[in-house]
Amino acid sequence: MKLTNTFFAISIICLTTLGACKKTITPGPAGADGAIGATGPAGATGATGPQGPQGATGANGATGATGPAGATGATGATGPAGPTGATGATGATGPTGATGATGPAGPTGATGATGATGADGSANISSVLLTNRSVILTGFTQFSVPAITQDIVDKGLVLMYFRITGSNSGFFAMPYAEAGQTLALSSYGVGYVSVKSNFTASGLDFRVVIIEGTSLTTFGAAHPDVNLRNYSQVASVLHLSN
Repeated sequence: MKLTNTFFAISIICLTTLGACKKTITPGPAGADGAIGATGPAGATGATGPQGPQGATGANGATGATGPAGATGATGATGPAGPTGATGATGATGPTGATGATGPAGPTGATGATGATGADGSANISSVLLTNRSVILTGFTQFSVPAITQDIVDKGLVLMYFRITGSNSGFFAMPYAEAGQTLALSSYGVGYVSVKSNFTASGLDFRVVIIEGTSLTTFGAAHPDVNLRNYSQVASVLHLSN
């Protein structure tokens, strides 16, 4: 081992000093490798190098889908009602306030227009008495009654009754029938009445009742209990005199 190292040292010197070495000796065979020297102690740990630059922040990930809403829970049962509290005592009645002063009387209003006279008022009812008249057999006897106007013919009502002249009995309604004899108000018009009979007679009084501006229907509605064939009832309602 020492010979080999010396040989290498000489070879290096020869090369350095003379610029070349001539082979004057044939080298011998290579010697066996020497044993590996012991490993030297580990060197000290070097200083930590500087930290590298921080990488760029990655993009935010997509927002996940919202999950379905959970089912609504069942409504809880209603709790029992609490007991009703006792009714409080009635408070005392407060004193009655003083009566306020009476206000001044207002002015008297204007008098309203007078309304139309009713159906049984004397202003629109008239009565004509025809005394000691005659009728003829199977004929028409006409009597003058100026109180019958066109308005009476169009809207009014004419009633007719008769009695024996000088008799104290009441009037009989027409039409009249007894023992085969008949007497009736046949028709009426402006200024007259026409009487029909099936016998001839004289000495008869006729009462003609004229009601203005009404009709038999209206009169009957106003006096539903009056019998038109009863002169006493009609005279009482219409304030007629014999």
